[in-house]
Amino acid sequence: MVESRNGLWRRTGALLAAAGLLALSGAALATNQSQQRQQGRAANQAAKQEARAGKVDCRAANQKSNSQCRQDKRDTKQEGRQEKREIKY
Repeated sequence: MVESRNGLWRRTGALLAAAGLLALSGAALATNQSQQRQQGRAANQAAKQEARAGKVDCRAANQKSNSQCRQDKRDTKQEGRQEKREIKY
């Protein structure tokens, strides 16, 4: 009878340890995803700022038509989105 109680406690302890490790690994995964999401957002925001500044400079220099400046801005923003995808996935 004493033998079976020891076995029960060991199994219970092992189950609790396994559950704890599983919970910790899930938390670590969530933290990693959060960091990737934040890095992706930072890259995307930087690309937006760069695109805005590039369009202002383009129009100020008057070297291209407004539609060409707009296209340059779109291209810059698209590059930022692609960089964000590379960070996240």
